[in-house]
Amino acid sequence: MPSAPVITRESSIGNCQSRIDKPPSRPAFGNPSADGQSKIGNSRSAQTLLLLFLLSLPLFNPWVRGDGVGYYAYLRSLLVEHKLDFQNDWRAGNESFTMGRVHADGTIDPRQYTHTGHLDNHFAVGPSILWAPFVVPVHVAMLTLERLGAHVKPNGFSRPYVIVMALATALYGFLGLYFSFRLACHYTEQRWAMLATLGIWFASSLPVYMYFNPSWSHAHSVFIVAAFLWYWHRTRQGRTLKQWVILGLISGLVLDVYYANIAVLLVPLLESLEGYWRGLGPGVRGQVTGNREGRNPESRIPNPESRTPNPESRAAEPRGSSLRQCDILNRKSAIGNRQSLFAANLLYSGATLIAFLPTLITRQIIYGRPLDLGYGDVAGWQWASPQLANVLFSSDHGLLVWTPIVILAVAGLFLFLRRDRRLAGYFIVVLLGFYYLIAADPCWDGISSFGNRFFISLTPLFVVGLATLFSELASWLKRERATLALASSLTGLLVVWNFAFIFQWGMHMVPARGPISWKQMVRNQFLAVPEQAVTAFEAYLHHRGALMQQIEQEDVTQLKQGSGVRSQESEARSQK
Repeated sequence: MPSAPVITRESSIGNCQSRIDKPPSRPAFGNPSADGQSKIGNSRSAQTLLLLFLLSLPLFNPWVRGDGVGYYAYLRSLLVEHKLDFQNDWRAGNESFTMGRVHADGTIDPRQYTHTGHLDNHFAVGPSILWAPFVVPVHVAMLTLERLGAHVKPNGFSRPYVIVMALATALYGFLGLYFSFRLACHYTEQRWAMLATLGIWFASSLPVYMYFNPSWSHAHSVFIVAAFLWYWHRTRQGRTLKQWVILGLISGLVLDVYYANIAVLLVPLLESLEGYWRGLGPGVRGQVTGNREGRNPESRIPNPESRTPNPESRAAEPRGSSLRQCDILNRKSAIGNRQSLFAANLLYSGATLIAFLPTLITRQIIYGRPLDLGYGDVAGWQWASPQLANVLFSSDHGLLVWTPIVILAVAGLFLFLRRDRRLAGYFIVVLLGFYYLIAADPCWDGISSFGNRFFISLTPLFVVGLATLFSELASWLKRERATLALASSLTGLLVVWNFAFIFQWGMHMVPARGPISWKQMVRNQFLAVPEQAVTAFEAYLHHRGALMQQIEQEDVTQLKQGSGVRSQESEARSQK
């Protein structure tokens, strides 16, 4: 059945037309056939992306740190303890995580327990679900080796577990980028989709959470949001009930991974609301909009005089009778379409709920209520006074000033209106909804965050927007090579700037928490980073453990000195 039934009048029934219309067709380059999509998947651009991903794997950093302790604890505790007992995870956490949670003698602060007797693990369960297909086989292999007499530690903390977890995170991040690339290829030439994918990959906050902090949820969020949008788009022209169920299952996992991703689910909501509106039929829509004739002018019955008349039918059937029959047929069709869409929406909602059960069950166990996500009462958020300007421009992890490539991507989203007004409208509403949600959060800056990490979830939108900007620029300049050189140079500069900034943030040359000094940051970009980067990169490749310990100690020192703008208790609540 169609994803968004639209009632028009075209197929002849007497003197009227009635059919279910599909969403408007997209530009010729924006609606490739199945063969075309296969060519995209096997294209040189796709192969280049895969090669770059493989070459980037030495950057992956196998450690569980910070918020990642809570994310990984679900999988590890169920595998090893066979219950949601996170005490060993809390004790094994890095020092900046255990501060305020675990006492020096190894006992856990009583305030960390909920009234159900479980530790307050408010972190989402979704990343553990996605890690499970990779980590569970490792656990089985470790148990087997132990039984065979090998000296291994099947405790979930040992090196094989953490390495596989980190590699899985990097893989999910790449798959999210690949789905985003495929989506962009529907609307732009592959060269622009490729360049946009590379730009968002390496000039945004994503590298930090795809490689450096792999136990956090953001790379998983890129994957599941991109997979959701790709599948929604793939079935957009006509979605069967089975496809609605699949879309619902993906939607539930979207929420399992990252609660703020609920904004992305505005896409099927808007699509369905539009279907209901169009399914009302022109008569009802005319009453709502005040159309005098009670009809949508664009869907008006064609004038019988404009057709080749059939003398016999016209003599046998008065014109008024024909119009009444037409109205009756269209109303019946509209009712059927609305009922079909409603049934599909019920299936979709049920599938979403089923896939969201892991979150509901774990919330029930930990907090005693399935809808208690562990963040307190959201009524206390800044709904009436969101930090709209700070989220974008603050030196405290403002999205646009920390990762300026997003400025180009957002501009491209508005240019995308020229290519698919409906889809661009959906994406812009998602962007604004997500933006408002983060701006209303008391922890809008992400506390310990490179840039505003929450927006990493919108990577597919940014890739589509950036690719559109490059494509439109090529149309304006009418010189492909000049545009490619300009866009590539700009993207390259932003990538270099971003990696230098990441280096500063990772080495604590700028505070990891709270506002930074832009003057100091710019000075470091040109003086300190070139001087220290080569030595630090060699240490990262060959002496990573010692370097990570050095970074952790510097982080702890900053926390103890109060350089963060919030207490450790607030930081424990910073995850979304």
